[in-house]
Amino acid sequence: MLIIGAGGHALVVIEALRACGQPITGLLDDGLGRGPDAGPLLGCAILGSTSLLPALRAQGLAEAVIAIGDNAAREALGARCEAAGFTLPPLIHPAALVSPSAVLGAGSQVMARALLGPLVRLGRLVLVNTGAIVEHECRLEDAAHLGPGAVLCGGVSLGRRALVAAGAVVRPAVAIGADALVAPGAAVAGPVPDGARLGGVPARRLSGPGATRKT
Repeated sequence: MLIIGAGGHALVVIEALRACGQPITGLLDDGLGRGPDAGPLLGCAILGSTSLLPALRAQGLAEAVIAIGDNAAREALGARCEAAGFTLPPLIHPAALVSPSAVLGAGSQVMARALLGPLVRLGRLVLVNTGAIVEHECRLEDAAHLGPGAVLCGGVSLGRRALVAAGAVVRPAVAIGADALVAPGAAVAGPVPDGARLGGVPARRLSGPGATRKT
């Protein structure tokens, strides 16, 4: 398995892959100082930048995992990998609880102690982080991200590239729009428009039209 990204989320991905018994070829990263002269990450070699994707595919590597927390970057790198001929299998930590009726899209990740309930649907490159809960019949669109310990109650929909950050809770049947951000610890009780930023208990707009501001 080839890992794309050598930052903090790569540490979690490396350990999840090892827990699954999956061999790791190495990591690619475009960050400064992350070339082949950089030291290994948890014992995994950093091979160079993503410019190596075509050459590595030509050498016979076929599968990759995108170890990037940022939603837009994860989505873009996933597309680049697939264009180079790599497949993006879902990654499920053995310590996660996943309903047999849940459906996981290509490149989606479910980390340790996370839970996916019945009839949950994850799109492509969705990240359900450590200890997060996705209750029954939730739908997470492509490249959405649920932070550590966050909770989606039943029937919630999370739009493309939306982020519900660590410890936030969304009440049942709420729709959260594409590219929206729910801040850590927030409690969301109503629909969230595309691109909105919410925080607090109860959650309120943090910026943009209609935002609640302290005086």
